[in-house]
This record gives sequence, C-alpha cells and structure tokens, in this order.
Amino acid sequence: MNIIGNFIKGVINVTDKISGDDNPIEEQKEVLKNLLKSAKDTSFGKAYRFEDLLESDDMATAFREAVPYFDYNEINEKWWHKLHEAQSDVTWPGHPDYFALSSGTTGKTSKRIPVTDEMIDAIRAAGIKQVLALANFDLPADFYETGILMLGSSTDLIENKDHLEGEISGISASNIPSWFSGYYKPGKEIAKIDDWDERVAKIVEKAPDWDIGALSGIPSWIELMLKEVIKEHNLKNIHDIWPNLTVYTSGGVAFGPYEKSFNALMGKPVTVIDTYLASEGFIAFQSRPDTDAMKLVTDNGIYFEFVPFNPDYILEDGSLSQNAPSLTLSEVKTGQNYVLIISTVSGAWRYLIGDTIEFTDVERAEIKITGRTKFFLNTVGSQLSVNKLDDALQELEQHFDIEIPEYTLCAKKYNDGFYHTWYLGTTANLDTKEVSKKLDESLKDANKNYKVARSKALKGVKVFIVNPDVFYDWNDRNKKKGGQVKMERVMNEEKFADWEDFVEKQS
Repeated sequence: MNIIGNFIKGVINVTDKISGDDNPIEEQKEVLKNLLKSAKDTSFGKAYRFEDLLESDDMATAFREAVPYFDYNEINEKWWHKLHEAQSDVTWPGHPDYFALSSGTTGKTSKRIPVTDEMIDAIRAAGIKQVLALANFDLPADFYETGILMLGSSTDLIENKDHLEGEISGISASNIPSWFSGYYKPGKEIAKIDDWDERVAKIVEKAPDWDIGALSGIPSWIELMLKEVIKEHNLKNIHDIWPNLTVYTSGGVAFGPYEKSFNALMGKPVTVIDTYLASEGFIAFQSRPDTDAMKLVTDNGIYFEFVPFNPDYILEDGSLSQNAPSLTLSEVKTGQNYVLIISTVSGAWRYLIGDTIEFTDVERAEIKITGRTKFFLNTVGSQLSVNKLDDALQELEQHFDIEIPEYTLCAKKYNDGFYHTWYLGTTANLDTKEVSKKLDESLKDANKNYKVARSKALKGVKVFIVNPDVFYDWNDRNKKKGGQVKMERVMNEEKFADWEDFVEKQS
C-alpha cells in the first residue's frame, strides 16, 4: 500500500475542500487595492497619484483613467531602466533581486523584466494552488510518490551587478521550496547546465534511475527530449522506462498542434494540464478535467484588464492605442477576443503582455490563449488568430493522418497578389496542392473574414514542407534551444524572407 502517496492525496483533497468557492471579481478588487497601497510611495505611484486613487469610490475606473498602457519598450524607457542605474522604489518598493530575460517569439534582443521577492512568492503560491487542484483530476495515489521532470531553462543564473538574470523557468526552479527537492528532477546539478543538448544528454543518461510521474515544459522541447530517451534506450515508447508517467503540464503555447506527435511517444494516455507562466508572472492554470481552459490566478499579485480585440486598437509595432477601452473581470463576455493587460507585484503597470485571450467561463474566470497581438494575421483583412490557425492545422493532421508539430506562415506578396504562405514541419510525404486546398477550405469554414478576404485581395494558400528539425535549428540560431523559447507562428515579410533564406540553406 502506498502510505505516503495516499496521505499526500488525502491532504490535497481535504485542503481543496476547505478552500471553498472563490470570488474572482472581489479578489481582483482586493488585488488592485493592495497593489496601489504597496506602490503609492514609489516614483511611479507618486507620478500617477496612487494615494488619490485609493480614495476613489470606483478604484478600477480611476486607475484606468489615470495610468496609460505600457508595453515593454515604453515602461523600460521611462521607468525600468532606472533599476539598472542603482535606483530603488521605481515602480515597486525596493530593488528586484532578479530580472527575467525574455525574447519571447519576436527577436534576439532580451527584455529584462523585473522579478521581485513578492513575485517569487506569488509564483510559488500559484504553483501550490495548481498542486491542490490536482484533487479534481482523480490521480492514483502512486502518482504522489513519483518524480516531476521539469525541462526549463538553466538555473545557473547570470550575475549582473546587484541582481541575477535568467529565464523565468530557471529563476522559478532555482527558488523551489526545500520540501519539493526530493520530487524535482533533473535535480540542481543537471538543471544548472546551460547548454541544452548537454543537459538533455545528462537526462538521457539518468532516465533509467528515475520514476517520473509528471513532465513539465514547452511541448516542442519536451518532445525532443523524450525522443532522445527513447532512441538511446531502444524503447517502443516513453512508458517503457517511466511506467508511472501520468501527467504532462504544458505551458506557454497551445498544446493542440503538438497533441498527435506527443501522443505518438506515449504507451498509454496521460493527463495534459495547461499552465500559463510568463516572464511577468504565473497567470493561469487548468484547474479541472472537464475543460482545457485555464483559470486566471485572481487573488495572487496580478490585476487583470481586458481590451476588446479590434485591429484599429493595435499599432503597427503591436502596442496598444491609448484610446483603446479596457474592461474589468466583471465586464467581460465569453466568445470575445481580448488583449490581456496586467499590473503586478513586480511593478508592471497596465502592461501589454502581448497575448490575446478568450473567456470560456466568466464566472470561473477561465480562459484560453488565442494568440499574440503581433501574430494576428490581418494583412489583407483575413483576421486570423493563432487559435484559428492551430485548429486548421489539427484538421490537416486528422484528414491526412499525419503529425505536424511545427509551422509558421506569412501573408506574402507575390507578383499577382497576397498568398498565405505556410511552412509545415513534418516528415510525412504530402501533395502540397492537396494540403493547400484543405487548409483553404478549413479556414473558409472557420472564419467569415478569411472567406471575404479570399474573394478579394487574398489570392490563395501556398504550402511548403520541411523537416521539423529546421524549426529547432532556426530557434537555436536566433535565440537558444530549450527553456521558454517558442516558434513564431506568424511572421512579417522581412522576418519571413530571413526564414526562407535559412530554410534554403538547410536543404
């Protein structure tokens, strides 16, 4: 009998029941109040009169009227750069001990996003909430005695004057609580290895010694790691070596495009739980098995606002027009795309994180990520979000019975007009004309704006097939393997020309 596992499972079940029903709308009001109160004596708080906002009868309205939207470039140029000049109390009390490096999916240049002690605590608390939510998934007691393999970025953080720098997954892993260290794999020594290939080689070597019950990481890098384990140990599937693997927590990107290729590496079904951990904070996680949507963390250091997605509100660089209206959690509706805006205990204020989301259940504050403001494909009025592109890709996989773990595209102008030009990462032998036709049909059925665009400026769809390794090599050249690195799904023409040149050289 698994005494320890049953005990832990029992504690999780009881704790989850004791916690009772939450009230996201009221929690958000309290979070905003606490954020303003904490930061009122900072330079930012004084500039935007947080003291006065705290006295307002309608704090949410007063806040959005007083404070403008910021993207990273704006808040860094006006405020965060002072943190690198030894200034304190800039946008949050004190001085951050960490900065999260993030190039996201848009370029080589790293953003340096402050990570305060309060944010470290908030991320840890959100992680505990996610663990407690496992009670809803009815996992076997055995699961609670197995290891959790977290494939993030290196925990060997960079010392830079008075702070440490690294990707948020590395910062988080370097701050795991001591009670968790017995479950955490690959362990501190391997996690410190900066080179991704070297780190994976060590994981492959140690794999037979571990009893892994859960995996956590970006799907593309998890798949590559699993393939290496399977290949080196001559396995049919990963369950041959980790028979108790039960859960996979995906994060940062939609799991849909990877579902088929991921399942091909499994010997039996695993429970997939989505999480939304960004460099700016732990935003949401899937809290129940009846949906693949994620619950916003509404009581833990992040205040959310939502701008109805309208192309007129999005500037050419992906930032927001200052006249774009924002809504609170009490004002949103299901079935509408919103640009996500956050204010946090790391001193981000009305900050454009760059993601678009859709509510699936307002009362539960459950969302799905629908895309990126910079990756919304609307060059010729097609108005396609990334989730629509992902859906079309999954239809392709089902129709042709193939796996396409990676893709990218661009609305590219040819001599006779614009074509949506897709590059699909797959080893399957396909007729690109048939694939183009199916993609076109799927998108016409799914999106009326696309159908209208196809009758006007958008001439059609072109498809090119490349090996999935080309995508991983592209990321390696432009950024770095592993960690939080994600493939850009939609490129502008300048970036796409660079991509096509890279693909040609790989062939």
